[in-house]
Amino acid sequence: MKQQRHTTIRDILDRTAVANQDDLRRKLAQRGFHVTQATLSRDVHELHLYKGPQGYSVAVAEEEESGLPGIRDVLSSFGLEVRQAMNQLILITATGSAQPVAAGIDYEDWPEVVGTIAGDDTVLVICPDEKQARVLKARIEDYLG
Repeated sequence: MKQQRHTTIRDILDRTAVANQDDLRRKLAQRGFHVTQATLSRDVHELHLYKGPQGYSVAVAEEEESGLPGIRDVLSSFGLEVRQAMNQLILITATGSAQPVAAGIDYEDWPEVVGTIAGDDTVLVICPDEKQARVLKARIEDYLG
């Protein structure tokens, strides 16, 4: 079922513009796949979908390793500001860009990151402690430019 859903998601993205996850969820439902937002978020992560100004797009197989934008590009394009609150970072992004930014941070597998939670224009980054949050904040600020 998951493989069929992933194939359907790729097909949808090849044929039409998809502005956000809710739009994608509705298009999946029209094709018989009724999924929760959490399942769809996992699918977006697993398929390495990229959300740009035109909406979601899927990377072709050759680009999955080398053609996807790096975290520096993602943060410099969509990140606006980072603030620290003890062991947590609040990363302000352009509207609608928090999920690809959070996914980019997750893909980096940085030891300072326990996990991320993305809204529409804000990413919560949870770090193990304040010291590691400071280190990560400095790195992100460098990437923000």
